[in-house]
Amino acid sequence: MSDELSGFTIGVTADRRRDELASLLERRGARVVLAPALRIVPIADDTELRAATRACLDTPPDIVMANTGIGMRGWLEAAEGWGLGEPLRAVLAGAYTVARGPKARGAIRAAGLHDQWSPDSESCEEVVEHLKEYGVAGKTIAMQLHGDRQPECSDALEAAGARVIEVPVYRWAPPTDPAPLHRLVDLIASRLVDAVTFTSAPAVSALLRAAGPSADSVLEAMRNDVLAACVGPVTAAPLRRHDVPVIAPARARLGAMVRTLVDELPQRALNLKIGSHVLTLRGHAAVIDGELKPLAPAPMAVLRALAATPGRVLSRAALLRTLPRGADEHAVEMAVARLRAGLGTPGVVQTVVKRGYRLPVD
Repeated sequence: MSDELSGFTIGVTADRRRDELASLLERRGARVVLAPALRIVPIADDTELRAATRACLDTPPDIVMANTGIGMRGWLEAAEGWGLGEPLRAVLAGAYTVARGPKARGAIRAAGLHDQWSPDSESCEEVVEHLKEYGVAGKTIAMQLHGDRQPECSDALEAAGARVIEVPVYRWAPPTDPAPLHRLVDLIASRLVDAVTFTSAPAVSALLRAAGPSADSVLEAMRNDVLAACVGPVTAAPLRRHDVPVIAPARARLGAMVRTLVDELPQRALNLKIGSHVLTLRGHAAVIDGELKPLAPAPMAVLRALAATPGRVLSRAALLRTLPRGADEHAVEMAVARLRAGLGTPGVVQTVVKRGYRLPVD
């Protein structure tokens, strides 16, 4: 068991691989808030997928653009169900196949097919540029869609003279229970999570839609206090368009994203020297001389306020503003008492008679 992320709270917006990601984070000590932003559902009415498959059989594509592993597997499985599996694999085998990422490449190879090229960035834009250089005029391209339509890619290829057959295998849908996502929105806006993870670009848009009027507050929190971690550059693009700084691993893998969080989050922790003690603030916990001390939200809020101006005395009125609306000065005294009890180290939080409290830093 590792404690690299102990004391930190991390939001997970993934659906399909949420348990895997949560396990990777929890094994490193993090507290995880599960809040799927979207879910992947197969096309309920497969008329469109069947029509696209028939179009590929009638006019074998010169180029296949495979966007996702789950999409390619779903397409081939559906074709098998219609008795068209072998004919479809035969026409795909004769095409110049581009796999947008490693999962799509894996699905292609598992089906006994071969891919000829993949982009470094895993972005549709890089695929389009490659295909335009390859030459698409007069050619037919089968584009396996990544959830929703990608008109910017289709339009660019058609403008270059290609005929594009869009292949819809699944679509994005809102989560069955939206309550966890709305709770995560509130936690981000209130700075009660330290990081939030994204594994798809549509999940970013879904989170901001769920935020509604609070979207600006959520973006502001992620620009300053809540770390946004994305599995890769394609996922990060919508946040970067909103000027949100993002961390993303060089290779788009869940494990790599977790390692990036392990490297980054502890560096953001605040460290103070108080007498002979070393105090570190981590999300929902303090670390005193290397020992983790989990704290409730109110004592943690008081500690953060005191640590923001170490050595300075903060009055009860000033500390009251850090607590939930409706609290009174007695709630401040209770929060300070719980903070002292939670830290278990005398002298870290000092009372200054008739003035307030402070951290007596060196």
